[in-house]
Amino acid sequence: MMKKTSIKFLDELFERYEELVSCKDEILSATNILIEMYKGQKKLLVCGNGGSAADSEHIVGELMKGFILPRKISDELKDKINDEQLSEALQYGLPAISLVSHTSLSTAFINDQLPTAVFAQQVLGYGQKDDVLLCISTSGNSLNCVYAAKVAKALGLKVISMTGCKNSKLSDLSDITIKVPEYETFKIQELHLPIYHTICLVLENEFFGTH
Repeated sequence: MMKKTSIKFLDELFERYEELVSCKDEILSATNILIEMYKGQKKLLVCGNGGSAADSEHIVGELMKGFILPRKISDELKDKINDEQLSEALQYGLPAISLVSHTSLSTAFINDQLPTAVFAQQVLGYGQKDDVLLCISTSGNSLNCVYAAKVAKALGLKVISMTGCKNSKLSDLSDITIKVPEYETFKIQELHLPIYHTICLVLENEFFGTH
């Protein structure tokens, strides 16, 4: 059961964006999958193209450091580090990797191998059973995301996708697909942001909040 404050974050999302009520069940299911993943000491892999690549980076930025909570490290760890200034700066993170970030790896692989398999290669390298892959694609048919999802499923990862409202190749491969009720790319992206912001708020609150 989520904390009351986590439920409040989700309720506020659906109050502010009434159109997202149509995918409420999928948002709640995706959030619960991620909570269970982090309880199991696993990690999140994220990928997307263009604006969705920026969203991938954005999500990792919210998870790997404090979002709205401080996430101070423990006194025990502070003693082991033995550096007050450094210890005060550090914050606990929720492990997440953006697959769009690795320029040398990506360009080398794209140059030498099948370019659309670039995310799949990283899933093969990073992915472990019970990790989660989050694919962000406004069409749901971005081939590099589709290939990443295929490898993820083969390795025993769960796959969550965020797309527009059309059925897609990703929706066929994913455990959960959040299909926001829009068709145009920029409108889909505008609805993706409040969803992942809210999920990041809930995850932080579940692991670092008090109630």
